[in-house]
Amino acid sequence: MTTTRQQVLVLYLDTSALDSKVVGWARYDGTGTTRPTTGDSDEPPYETGTAALEDGWRLFQASPLVPPYPGAEHATSFLKHEFFFEKLVRQ
Repeated sequence: MTTTRQQVLVLYLDTSALDSKVVGWARYDGTGTTRPTTGDSDEPPYETGTAALEDGWRLFQASPLVPPYPGAEHATSFLKHEFFFEKLVRQ
């Protein structure tokens, strides 16, 4: 019997454009074949969000664009440009 499992890739990009540079990432593997963890690589899995699409990852969520409050344009905050990708793997 074949089952389908999901792998999830979260990419934080420099801007809201999918072809901008990856500045942070996380991986989750629902297949159980790998156990990725935070900080297990110094290099991003892809240079851009577009590169992930070209490798077969499917985009299923993008963060809404929220303008900064007036006067807070240069304040340190959370990573705003978060994109969720998935691959469905048959086992």
